[in-house]
Amino acid sequence: MKTNITLLALLAGLTFTAGCGSTKPNVESSQTTGQELLDLKTAYDEGIITEKEYERKKKEILKD
Repeated sequence: MKTNITLLALLAGLTFTAGCGSTKPNVESSQTTGQELLDLKTAYDEGIITEKEYERKKKEILKD
């Protein structure tokens, strides 16, 4: 479940901040590319995201 929430936040492009009014990110991504792809595939397989969303995000992950 935690992975799904993390993935949804990632897909939504949310930024976690240190405090009120702060623009400095509090959480940095520590996932490997492989883990990001696995999480993305899980979200697709569970119907959380569409095939179009899956393909778009997969290209974005592989581009980085």
